[in-house]
Amino acid sequence: MKRSTAQIKAIMVADQHESFVTRRIQEIGLEFGGIRGDRHFGVTAKADSRQPMYERGTEILNRRQLTVVSKEQLDMIAQELGVEEVLPEWLGANILIEGFGDITSLPMGSRILFPNGTGLICMGENKPCIHPGEMIQQHYPSQPKLASRFVKAGYKRRGIVCAVERPGQITVDDEVKILINDFDNPMQ
Repeated sequence: MKRSTAQIKAIMVADQHESFVTRRIQEIGLEFGGIRGDRHFGVTAKADSRQPMYERGTEILNRRQLTVVSKEQLDMIAQELGVEEVLPEWLGANILIEGFGDITSLPMGSRILFPNGTGLICMGENKPCIHPGEMIQQHYPSQPKLASRFVKAGYKRRGIVCAVERPGQITVDDEVKILINDFDNPMQ
């Protein structure tokens, strides 16, 4: 198992249920199920287009409790789109890290551990869709076709989805350990 570190640069919550856009907070308590009040909170969720193997609306395990993105990959997306910046809030992210630039390639089963023992388990890549692109377009109205271009620019850069493995408090500026899962000798 390889290890790395990163720093938490922002924590965000999507507590306006009519929108996926998040807002920044300084600290939050994570529970089994994610961030209470966040639109993705819950140990279970209803199957949607991301789980075509289940009938839509079937109750399944919620693998999308939190989304984690890296500053480095957001900067790459902004550069490819030709815009000044892409904020994590516009993508609906919950956690922004810096120092582990390729967060999107983190293998499923990897862990993000906070100083107090709070832990997240990586459940896979967060695939890009047009909705964050539409939000980026709103902030750069003079740039043509950002919404559709975001899907390509965000490919393999959109971050990961996680579930809370061990609840606890997290704070901006926490330094986290990243335990990278190795499928030849996987973590359980």
